[in-house]
Amino acid sequence: MKPTLLILAAGIGSRYGGLKQIDQVGPSGEAIIDYSIYDAIRAGFEKVSFIIRKNIETEFREVFENRLKGKIETEYIFQELEMVPEGTSFSSERIKPWGTAHAVWVAKNYIREPFVVINADDFYGAGSFQTIADYLGKENIVHSSNYCMVGYQVRHTLSAFGAVTRGVCEANDEDFMKAVVERTKIVKDGEQIYFIDDEGGKVFLSGDEPVSMNFWGFTPTIFDHFEQAFMEFIRENAGKTKKELYIPTVVNDLVARGMASVKILPSGDQWFGVTYREDKQVAVEHIRRLVKQGVYPGKLWQ
Repeated sequence: MKPTLLILAAGIGSRYGGLKQIDQVGPSGEAIIDYSIYDAIRAGFEKVSFIIRKNIETEFREVFENRLKGKIETEYIFQELEMVPEGTSFSSERIKPWGTAHAVWVAKNYIREPFVVINADDFYGAGSFQTIADYLGKENIVHSSNYCMVGYQVRHTLSAFGAVTRGVCEANDEDFMKAVVERTKIVKDGEQIYFIDDEGGKVFLSGDEPVSMNFWGFTPTIFDHFEQAFMEFIRENAGKTKKELYIPTVVNDLVARGMASVKILPSGDQWFGVTYREDKQVAVEHIRRLVKQGVYPGKLWQ
């Protein structure tokens, strides 16, 4: 059973200042998302599902319909504020999306096979797609709660232009996750890397810690877990207009309660992304170098 690629592309991009999901970084107008899909196809994926907002559907279809036609099956799944489990309610003042856990949950009625979750604006590398596809291709995994995640060293995932959010992981000797905690303010200051904790204090990191870049391998069993977690989240935060539920928060709870296992798959690929507008030129240079090295053709989609 071939895995599906689920791309989280509904973000507003407030720090970037535009629709960064389809901003061009490649020599022939490709977005970062194009390279992820290209790598996924090479790794054997046969379907890509875009999680988007209804108000950006036209832009996405204009970009990807013709590019991907005949190359991979595509579908568009909407993530909207009002999409919540039956019997729950929330503040009418809420504008901000519910977060990445909700973004995955809205695909519940669309996916019946193992699937891989990625961010639209992160570049993960071809080898990482093959690694996670091989793991999800194991027999009898589809009905299990045996998940996986591609991990990158935190030092290789930072932006020179501001703080970033990362799921900082702790693993056992067999590379199974013991814990993952979403840290929303990780910065590099000279040679030092630290995050700001809930009390406003600095917590320093070595730089070698594996972090989640939202490159997860799940089976359909995750959807019920996300639904339960989201219902509890809304009950506790119904009146809050900005608080979000992140994938690592749910996964960490599942691991802590022994309800799931998560294998951390180390990546030797170079990650890069576009959190801030200033990150774009760095991404352009990375892609240019990879094209020059022959990793990708100058024009992805022929």
